[in-house]
Amino acid sequence: MIARAVTRVLALIGLLALLGTALHAQSVRVPPEVSSLGAQHPAEYYKRASSLFGAGRKDDAVFIFYLGQLRYRAHLSARRDLKPDGDPALFGSLSEVVGRPLNEYAFGDLPALVEIIDAVLAFDTANPDRFTPPAQFPDVYVGVRDGLAKMKAQLVKDADQIRETRRKNGLENRK
Repeated sequence: MIARAVTRVLALIGLLALLGTALHAQSVRVPPEVSSLGAQHPAEYYKRASSLFGAGRKDDAVFIFYLGQLRYRAHLSARRDLKPDGDPALFGSLSEVVGRPLNEYAFGDLPALVEIIDAVLAFDTANPDRFTPPAQFPDVYVGVRDGLAKMKAQLVKDADQIRETRRKNGLENRK
């Protein structure tokens, strides 16, 4: 009974999030490669993002990277008994090796990054993770999605400071 109520509340929250982000996410195209990731381990999202980035499809890579990050964080939070030298270490390594160049690119156009994050959240709501199903781990998904939404809000709040720091460090600000 409680699980059903939690599932209903999460569905309502998801619907509200989807409606709230739909206006911002309309210009972001969901990369077709996402559908082939299905119920695969979240590390596959990082591999796909790296491949797309290398092929010059940078915005598609950023979308898949952030969706993968969302789902990897959920996987780790839902399975706290994982050995530290396994998936948690792989997450850290992938976040550094794949994430660093992707974020360097993505943070160069903050309005586009905000739209991509909104699109990721909307896609995740409409297409729940099958590797770590939100219905099985509702508290995990609320926390992980909230973390990404907070990061987006911080980007918006600190946009001028981020641009200035990038300028000082010789990084491009595309917008």
